[in-house]
Amino acid sequence: MATKQTLIALAFSVALATAAQAECLTDAQAADMVAHYVARTPAANPENLSDADGACSRAKLNQLLAQRVGKVIGYKAGLTNPAVQKRFNTDKPVWGKLYEGMVLQSGATVDAAFGARPLYEADMLVRVKSAAINHARTPMDVLEAVDQIIPFIELPDLMVQAPPRLNGAGVSAINVGARLGVAGSPLAVPAYRGERYALLQALAEMSVSLTDGTGARLGGGKGSDILGHPLSAVVWLAGALAQEGLAMQPGDLISLGSFSPLLPPKAGLSVMATYDGLPGAAPVRVTFK
Repeated sequence: MATKQTLIALAFSVALATAAQAECLTDAQAADMVAHYVARTPAANPENLSDADGACSRAKLNQLLAQRVGKVIGYKAGLTNPAVQKRFNTDKPVWGKLYEGMVLQSGATVDAAFGARPLYEADMLVRVKSAAINHARTPMDVLEAVDQIIPFIELPDLMVQAPPRLNGAGVSAINVGARLGVAGSPLAVPAYRGERYALLQALAEMSVSLTDGTGARLGGGKGSDILGHPLSAVVWLAGALAQEGLAMQPGDLISLGSFSPLLPPKAGLSVMATYDGLPGAAPVRVTFK
């Protein structure tokens, strides 16, 4: 009869073997996905992925994307809003890489068919000042390691044939849909600690709204909709990157996630994001053609 220790060892070896057999996208599947990304046509859905599968697939996709679209300029934390997590049947965030040319300036006019499955959402960027951000444990730690807060309308692309079938690992596998975004005027992080506390509070309590050219509200939310505080997305990201041997660098742009539902663009639509309650934050705008 097997001893308790033998059974434990056997269970451990089975767990290791299961982990080692993660169904990562093959090299051919990753190459096919990138080809569809470049062509802006829907790729086959990555199916039945575990979290490890999603991370492995994202790494393959990132390697190929870097050869096509240039250098990494930062990262995006995705699925940081519980409402968006629910849409993708998960309870945890994911992350992807941002590449050169993805961030446009406020007022940009963008093709409504900018991707295979184009969407837009109210978001926010921060710019990394110090590598200390990789050790951040609180929103204040993050604020002390960034030098800009930037209003941002993200323009993600879910890029697959059936986006409703994506789970969290599938979203990770497609690099969290990173495609484009429109950045507004940056807010400088204040030098004095008291002002930083006021900024932290404003970020949590701000009301973020998307409106169209007539002023009609399209969607929105509160700062605290992102993990209780928008800068908590960076705390999460620092830990997630560290697990894969990666780190944010000074100058990197970090996308925090969605304050609004993911919405489909259409030609002729103008969208403006406003950040009420965040002093000095100017609206950011995009128009679809």
